[in-house]
Amino acid sequence: MRHPPFRRLRALAAASILVVAGAPMADAAPEAGIAMLGAPKYEAGFTHFGYVNPNAPRGGELRLHAIGTFDSLNPYIIRGKPAAGLHHGFGIYFETLAKRSRDEPFSLYGLLAKTIETPPDRAWVEFGLRPAARFSDGSPVTVDDVVFSWETLKAKGSPNARATWARVARVEETKPGHVRFTFVDNRDRELPLLVAGFMPILSKAWWSDRTFDATTLEPPLASGPYTIAEVDTGRGLSFQHNPNYWGRDLGVNRGQHNFDTIRFDYFRDATVALEAFKSGDYDFRYEGDAARWATQYDFPAARDGAVALDVLQTGTPAGLSALTFNLRREKFTDIRVREALTLAFDFEWLNKTLLHDGYTRTRSMFSGSDMAPAAPPAGAELALLEPWRGEIPEAVFGPPYTPPSTDGSGRPRANLKRAAALLDATGWPVRDGVRVDNAGTPVRIEITIRRPSNERIALAYGRNLKRLGITAAVRLIESAQFQGLIDSYDFDLVFGFWGVTLSPGNEQQNYWSSETAEQPGGRNWAGVSDPAVDAMITALGEARNRTELVAAASALDRILMWNHYVLPLYHNAGQRIAYWSRIGRPETVPIYGLRLETLWDRTAK
Repeated sequence: MRHPPFRRLRALAAASILVVAGAPMADAAPEAGIAMLGAPKYEAGFTHFGYVNPNAPRGGELRLHAIGTFDSLNPYIIRGKPAAGLHHGFGIYFETLAKRSRDEPFSLYGLLAKTIETPPDRAWVEFGLRPAARFSDGSPVTVDDVVFSWETLKAKGSPNARATWARVARVEETKPGHVRFTFVDNRDRELPLLVAGFMPILSKAWWSDRTFDATTLEPPLASGPYTIAEVDTGRGLSFQHNPNYWGRDLGVNRGQHNFDTIRFDYFRDATVALEAFKSGDYDFRYEGDAARWATQYDFPAARDGAVALDVLQTGTPAGLSALTFNLRREKFTDIRVREALTLAFDFEWLNKTLLHDGYTRTRSMFSGSDMAPAAPPAGAELALLEPWRGEIPEAVFGPPYTPPSTDGSGRPRANLKRAAALLDATGWPVRDGVRVDNAGTPVRIEITIRRPSNERIALAYGRNLKRLGITAAVRLIESAQFQGLIDSYDFDLVFGFWGVTLSPGNEQQNYWSSETAEQPGGRNWAGVSDPAVDAMITALGEARNRTELVAAASALDRILMWNHYVLPLYHNAGQRIAYWSRIGRPETVPIYGLRLETLWDRTAK
């Protein structure tokens, strides 16, 4: 399959939406796309993204799965468990002003908006709406809807959304069909892109007589290519392609959203879901468990070719899979305790014995990219760190963080000896074989998990903790209860994952900043509240070029790792997918991996 080549935007044409190598620009002019750094890849009027099949047949059905249950069709509030497929990140229901391409670090192109305009200092961003943009009932998408969406999400949305949209000072119509967002300040150069691609546009008229921050099973009005056809509460839902979808022929959509119907069926747990896939009950699945991939995919349909098993190579950072210490608990406030508990984790034995050598140990949140530290800090990175010398671990200024390792024998005596010495130094002695804290209370740690596949990992880790005299308990709970526990931060240790992109920015504030440390329902699970971390997150937002971005990301990573705020686990070497032969996929895999919206039904006419 061949795609027509796309020329890169000329620097002059892109001048309104970026700063190239620090060169100042005189003024702004409307453009079709916006990039975080450098120039967008695709020129105005492009016909399709390079990683899709523009001639994919349309029709047929895509059957997918989800785990647990749901009780709401509003994915933008803290209440309830939203159904799968609704979030704008999937792109089939709610839409945003612009759409992200998946073969660039961070660029967006107009979707509901036809033009994007922002000055060199990015103090504001203005969008010219497409006159053809419509909600599924045929009503136009207007500036009033955009303003309403911002006001509503800022006041009643999820905690992360409220924090982000509060950084917009005002939203106003500058001329018919044009809406401008003016920011509180222009320090964060990512904000125009967040407004463009991460704020769903809601219908003001539809929500006018409904309560936005209450759960609902009434399908909200949206503008995307699909409508909700059927809801089986807690068990599944179906989406139907809207034959009157307004944006069908846009370049950002061509070759995507090819199915007539998309259905999600819910299963109790991952084990049941996998067996259902083997039986042909749904069509496509991502597999994140290397042990399952190695041991449970040798079944008849895979052997005879009816099911394809592929491992795709992507170009993204690994992200951070980790056991998270709840720093809000007194027992985890001492860095020596966290380091000792990290020493008790025997990855080499786990990988060999339980994970079929399917993983690589995570050393950095940005593993697999140029943002992962590779040497002691120098240059721009050292300049960011130097003001914090004496307030951050001295190890930050040395070689990159390396997690403790073992010989894989299952007897990590040297590491446990070092861990015991650290715990002794904190005033946690062993009495009658039991480790006690400063108050003489036996130390007990509960590891909370929601995925049965993590139970063996947690139990193995718990055995090593018991060798240190620490009572360890493993608690497996279902997904709805888990979400409530996380939202209220009622845990000791919990498995978590923090995804990152090639252009990290505001999500890091949600993950690690002091501002979100006590925010209910947020993503700062660890409760990190560290001014040095805050400073590096600010530096990320202020980066004007790739060099500055890499320096800030690496500095942030070093501070997080050497403070042992989390216990880094391991990551996959690629994107594992399994799908029945009826499903077609593009040959080209973008740097962010295969996207569901690019699949099609081979049997469709």
